[in-house]
Amino acid sequence: MRPLDPRLVRTASAVRVHLAVAVASGLLTTAMVLAQAWLLAYTIAGATRGLGLDVLSWAIAAVAAVAIARAALSYGAETAALRSAARAKSQLRRRLVAHVTGTGADPGGEPGDSPPPDGGTVRSSGGTATAGTGTAGAGEVATLATRGLDALDDYFARYLPQLVLAVLVPLAVLAVVAGADWISAVVIAVTLPLIPVFMALVGWHTQARTQRRWRRLHRLGGHFLDVVEGLPTLAVFRRTRAQARIIRRMTDEQRESTMSTLRIAFLSAFVLELLSTLAVALVAVEIGIRLMYGMLDYQTALLVLILAPEAYLPLREVGSRFHASMEGVAAAEQVFAELDKRAEGAPRPPGPGRDRTAELPGHGVGLRLEGVGLTYPGRDAPALTGVDLEVPAGRRILLAGPSGSGKSSLLSLLLRFIEPTEGRILAVSADAPGGVPLDEADPAAWRRRLAWVPQHPYLFDDTVAGNIRLGAPEAGEEEVRRAAELAEADAFIRELPEGYATRLGERGARLSAGQRQRIALARAFLRDAPVVLLDEPTAHLDPENAAAVRTAVARLLQGRTGVVVAHDAGWAAHVDETVPVHAGRLEQEALR
Repeated sequence: MRPLDPRLVRTASAVRVHLAVAVASGLLTTAMVLAQAWLLAYTIAGATRGLGLDVLSWAIAAVAAVAIARAALSYGAETAALRSAARAKSQLRRRLVAHVTGTGADPGGEPGDSPPPDGGTVRSSGGTATAGTGTAGAGEVATLATRGLDALDDYFARYLPQLVLAVLVPLAVLAVVAGADWISAVVIAVTLPLIPVFMALVGWHTQARTQRRWRRLHRLGGHFLDVVEGLPTLAVFRRTRAQARIIRRMTDEQRESTMSTLRIAFLSAFVLELLSTLAVALVAVEIGIRLMYGMLDYQTALLVLILAPEAYLPLREVGSRFHASMEGVAAAEQVFAELDKRAEGAPRPPGPGRDRTAELPGHGVGLRLEGVGLTYPGRDAPALTGVDLEVPAGRRILLAGPSGSGKSSLLSLLLRFIEPTEGRILAVSADAPGGVPLDEADPAAWRRRLAWVPQHPYLFDDTVAGNIRLGAPEAGEEEVRRAAELAEADAFIRELPEGYATRLGERGARLSAGQRQRIALARAFLRDAPVVLLDEPTAHLDPENAAAVRTAVARLLQGRTGVVVAHDAGWAAHVDETVPVHAGRLEQEALR
């Protein structure tokens, strides 16, 4: 592991501030160490010579003042370091969340634009995928963004400041000791490099084990979330006990890996303590011999003996802090690996002259796909191949086909959650008949022109009105009620205990699937966007709720450009054209 990953410095601005504070506090601490050693040597030597308190009182007071100042500086530096760690973790989390949700982030780690219209996940043809990557599981990303990045506290608050001290203090001590007694300086200079050598040897072994431990924790978190989300299915097929055994086995592996890492950490601490103790003993022995034969004065001997342990202490502390910080560093490396997947998931970055500031049409928006292909990272078979499709403004189409045919991948491309690996997507209108390439436009500006109703809309633990207002945060109560009426939701909302002020619970637990779908449709009505995208809006709904959703969707599509993904052929009555999708290809290549 590198002492300081340059990607951390580039990515999180808080790290750069923290490094400056760490260097400044390290310089002050080094100066105080030297001053305290000299003052102690002077005071003790003076007392042995018979000097009274009238002569030594200032030195005693100075020793106390330096000790208090060192404690205050240590407290202040650690407090500042923890605050920097909190800011750095926040910046990394925002970048990670912006990446997996497809909202983008600026170089400093701030979110680049607004979240997706419904706040949900992408459903690709291959299953659930995090936007922008298509590979990382939700549980793994959750573990990475929470438990993983939390471990950076030790790295920022303890390891980095100690690393600065490990560079400054030994050099300063060696310079002062060389000026006082060159023989002791030679002994220290010869023995001092042994500590980093042994530390590096142990560190190489520890790094591999720590990364293995983190990967196991990463996998355990992802698997546990998958099991929890799939409990109903597991219960139906009577596979809960089998999954419990798998989780128990993975937990045991994680425990064994943790204990193995701790054993190495304790062993390395013992080795470093032994080396530094032997080195200080060598200095003490040669100082004692020369002092006994009158070859060295008492004050100089005291100064060297007090400073010698200080030369080895920072290096020993770096070794112990190294093991405590390894988990956080491994998690940060995993974050960077996840962020680097943006290049794989979006292999067509803006070329020369593309600055993502192209002006999108504000109304009458149509869609055109020209030779669009999509291959997910890590997969050989493309999800989409050579898709040519034109949907004029106000036209409504149905994408129909079996599961895995590529329908939801097309929606993900239109939502700008992922980018095509070939071809291009354009927004067309009467004012821009040639079309505006979406990869030249701001994703946030494009999503403001979309209303998305996914198969499984996400409802927050907020009021009914608050969940509907997600489509237009500034909307008033009357606008919210009107949107609910259009979505066939007003009647059941009024029957809730507190009407529109009723809290829905996490994921809208107090509502049925059909009611949740109509809340999502109310969001879309309130958003009043020119383009509407719907993914299986009536899948798994009972006939009564499905009929209500169909009525609301037909109303929503009027006068708007619509793309509906569904298995149900009954949607053909509500659209202008049906486009069959099979194996990533459109059987009807274009709509005119």
